[in-house]
Amino acid sequence: MLKIYSFQTNLFSVINLQNQNSINRRAMLSQSAMGFGAIGLANLLGTNLAAKNNQISLPSRNIAPRAKRVIFLFLNGAPSHIDTFDPKPDLLKHEGKKPEGKLYKATKAGFLPSPLKFTQCGQSGLSISESLPNLSMIADDLCVIRSMHCDVPNHEPALLQMHTGVLQPTRPSIGAWTIYGLGTENENLPGYVVLRPSPKTVVGPALWSAGFLPAQYQASSVITKDMSLDKLLANIKSPGSAKSEQRRQLELLAQMNQLHNQSGRDDSILESHISTMETAYRMQIEATDAFDISSETAKTKESYGSSKFAQSCLLARRLAERGVRFTTVYYTKDSSNQPWDTHQNHYESHANLCADADKAAAALINDLKSRGLLEDTLVVFGGEFGRTPYAQNHDKKKPGRDHHHTAFSMMLAGAGLKGGFAYGQSDELGMNAVENPVHVHDLHATILYLLGIDHEKLTYRYAGRDFRLTDVYGRVVHELMS
Repeated sequence: MLKIYSFQTNLFSVINLQNQNSINRRAMLSQSAMGFGAIGLANLLGTNLAAKNNQISLPSRNIAPRAKRVIFLFLNGAPSHIDTFDPKPDLLKHEGKKPEGKLYKATKAGFLPSPLKFTQCGQSGLSISESLPNLSMIADDLCVIRSMHCDVPNHEPALLQMHTGVLQPTRPSIGAWTIYGLGTENENLPGYVVLRPSPKTVVGPALWSAGFLPAQYQASSVITKDMSLDKLLANIKSPGSAKSEQRRQLELLAQMNQLHNQSGRDDSILESHISTMETAYRMQIEATDAFDISSETAKTKESYGSSKFAQSCLLARRLAERGVRFTTVYYTKDSSNQPWDTHQNHYESHANLCADADKAAAALINDLKSRGLLEDTLVVFGGEFGRTPYAQNHDKKKPGRDHHHTAFSMMLAGAGLKGGFAYGQSDELGMNAVENPVHVHDLHATILYLLGIDHEKLTYRYAGRDFRLTDVYGRVVHELMS
């Protein structure tokens, strides 16, 4: 949680704010905190001062952006593609037959056809499972990738790859890269926000980390278990200091930080604390309104639903319309840190999970569209991989599905994408992506392109080499765009 710390008045004797060569506010912002303070000023003035002071080579913005912001609805544990967006009627012919060929993990069980009915929805005739009735009603707004694939079917590395582009931790997340490349639209709110209905998240903060990027690009993580404002934003207001006094405290810290840096030491943790307090100070202006869903109408609240995930989706819309660049909403519960990981009793769990996620996701897309925000907002809906077209065990009454990485689906909406469109194909059994395969690197390259960023030019020099989100890979999937 963001906190504004109180400092005793006698601390001001450490540094004379009127001394230090009569430093003014702009000079202080440029010279202190390794120049990070100048970033906020640069955005306000509409200049490139931030990049100049930080010696950051930002990418060439010669791509016309289709989106200003991204909302990623992340289904922790991975949903089944053949039970949602990728119908496979041929599985009936092979029911019970063991899959052939090399598998990542051997199985003794056979193919398991989906008992769910698929319907051609909307004017486009996009096939969607009956487990997603609300999304089916807005099929003509949806763009589905049926040929996604990633490198491994284990949760931790797949989660890291979907968020950071690599299988190992400590790399910057896609949200951090986005803010690094574009900055924020609203200085009074974080540019990158993570909403978690439960603190239980597999891998955890490495998924939304700034990695080796400057600390200000780290996401602000908010636990949405309790949606009351004082719980969402605990300590956002200082009980004992007026904002003018807090401003003086932050200026003191900035000058202390300047002296610290003059000693030749580089303290990224200190920079993180300074950036956090600056953000918290500004958030007092607008955050209490942005995070307060109680002001929404009863009709709007009902359209989303009453679950924690649904309320988090509603909050994501409020943040989007106030200029937050990148918001990730995780589907977690206190009872499970990856609810979609349906190894047993798949179909009962799938029905319950879809009833919640389907309603909330459809409501979010409809809400954004009604407010004129969908055209420049990219909504992404999916997990870290898919689930096997074959059963995990021989339990015919309550079969489960294992992890599956060689073919799965991802749904997108908004940002000028083709509506009612399915791209790519998996084979007739849903085992492998066979037509127009889309790797996670390609998805990342496409998301950045929609935001107006060339993924090959969004780089940061660290440890002697230039890094980027897509490493040396990535293809923009232009076929998704109208």
